[in-house]
Amino acid sequence: MRILYIGEIVGTAGVYCVKQSLKEIRREHDIDFVIAGGDGATGGYGTGKNHSIYLHKLGVDCLTGGECIFFKRDMVEHIRKASYVIRPANYPRGAPGHGYQHFRVGDSELVVVVLLGQAGFDRVHLRNPFSYLPELVERMKDKSGTIVLDFHASTTAEKQAMFFHADGLVSAVIGSHTKVITTDERVSQNGMATISDAGRTGSSMSVGGLDPEVEIEKHLTQIPARSRTAWKRLQLQGVVIDIDGVGKATSINRLVVPCDAKED
Repeated sequence: MRILYIGEIVGTAGVYCVKQSLKEIRREHDIDFVIAGGDGATGGYGTGKNHSIYLHKLGVDCLTGGECIFFKRDMVEHIRKASYVIRPANYPRGAPGHGYQHFRVGDSELVVVVLLGQAGFDRVHLRNPFSYLPELVERMKDKSGTIVLDFHASTTAEKQAMFFHADGLVSAVIGSHTKVITTDERVSQNGMATISDAGRTGSSMSVGGLDPEVEIEKHLTQIPARSRTAWKRLQLQGVVIDIDGVGKATSINRLVVPCDAKED
């Protein structure tokens, strides 16, 4: 099974990159399944109903979210019906949507799970992802040997700890949230692929995909301001992971695809 994970889609520029590039990437790399980080597709914060539907139509099989999953009000209702959108599994019971989902990929089964880290998220206080992961895996193991974990966390230290904790439990742990692609991709001896962050899709000459001028002004004045999507040097970033028939990763490779667009 060959899986493409698209680094966090940021704003309309990120959606544009997916529209321009995904079809060709799927063909060229013989991709079986596409997961995309969708925590910032609508204005950089969260994903609205319409953007999630559009990205699904463009070929994104599974859209994951983090601490911004419910920032757009229409997602609260939409996620109940959109099985391809996954929120963090460690949200409280009763939260709409699902924290993991089973997918049929050819003759194989795939489970995609999202967990939110503990450090740096002041607006949400969720269940400990480290103690919860083994419990989740126990629920899933009878249905699939291939489990991909999107670990949405702020610090590299917490991500590295999760890599060691999850080794032997899942097929891959993909770090997300910081929106800067790292160069530490590897496959463990137990056959688990990891990377600290799969990057972002949108402007690579920006502050996390957003207009630097606005983001700098917010730091200088401490006054909230509406962020703007940046359009300079567009790229689709992510990783391609190969997983064998028993759920062991055999390779993980970074992917950076330039995308030309006018700044309009």
